[in-house]
Amino acid sequence: MRTEQLEYIAAVTRLGSLRRAADELRLSQPALSETVRNLERELGVDLLERKRTGATMSAAGQELMPRIVDVLEAVDRLRVAAGEQHRISRMVRVGTVNAATVPLLIPVLREFRAAHPVTQVEVVGAQQTEIHRGLAEGGFDLGLVNQLEGDDVPAGFEATELLRGRPVVCVRPDSPLAGRDEVSADDLLTVPLIAMRTGYVMHRYVHRLLAGRAPAFSYSTDGAEMGKLMVAEGLGATVLPDFSVVGDPLERAGTLVCRPLADDSTRVLLMLQRRRAESVPQAARDLHETFVRRAGELGGGPVSGSRPAASSSP
Repeated sequence: MRTEQLEYIAAVTRLGSLRRAADELRLSQPALSETVRNLERELGVDLLERKRTGATMSAAGQELMPRIVDVLEAVDRLRVAAGEQHRISRMVRVGTVNAATVPLLIPVLREFRAAHPVTQVEVVGAQQTEIHRGLAEGGFDLGLVNQLEGDDVPAGFEATELLRGRPVVCVRPDSPLAGRDEVSADDLLTVPLIAMRTGYVMHRYVHRLLAGRAPAFSYSTDGAEMGKLMVAEGLGATVLPDFSVVGDPLERAGTLVCRPLADDSTRVLLMLQRRRAESVPQAARDLHETFVRRAGELGGGPVSGSRPAASSSP
């Protein structure tokens, strides 16, 4: 067994495709495939399930992956101790819904980079179901998802509540709705509405809020960041968690404002999730701790309606 075999299987798992892993590793796909099969024969287990849509970890592979990561990190530590100048950096992959708040994500990444200058962080925007699938299959180390209070956490995941906020209507300062202390569901029917696509928590919330009624005109977009840009350009209003708007660069610049919804007590939670595992890479643990610490600071600071994080796991 060679170290590069373990690195190759880790790359295939992370990227979900033999082709993409071969491109990143600068190998031919047949050579990579043969190397992985040699490792499977040596271990006596099928590490991957090969499908037309890509390669995913098998059940046996998922059980062995933490051990593989342990070996790779031990090799890194050995190389550092031996004075190797070109240490192979590890990558932490974070799946995030776009409403998972720039005011939290950017400071976390900046702080983590300062402490881990050679560890890459890949942030992937995705819907909640895609994030859960990536966590389960080992493609993501951490997942940032929104959920409504009372929603269940999927089995097999650890979940930490980072922020707790409320839905707000996001509009331009010159919008008629900006002059109101609160915005009602009926008010939303009078303006163009920028809605999140099916599969996002805020799509489910707005559908419930309007009780099947249709606004004067509506757009549909894939995530909060595009929704906020569309609002800033005067295309309409959107409904987002307050922690996704307050502190955002557009809000700080005065391009956007948000108003609470009248007669609504709904709470939206920003959750940090990871797959339950006996062994977790140190970099992923450190990034998890940075999220929790930063969220605690935001809970007492600029994020409206938020509170410090509380973990549902040890």
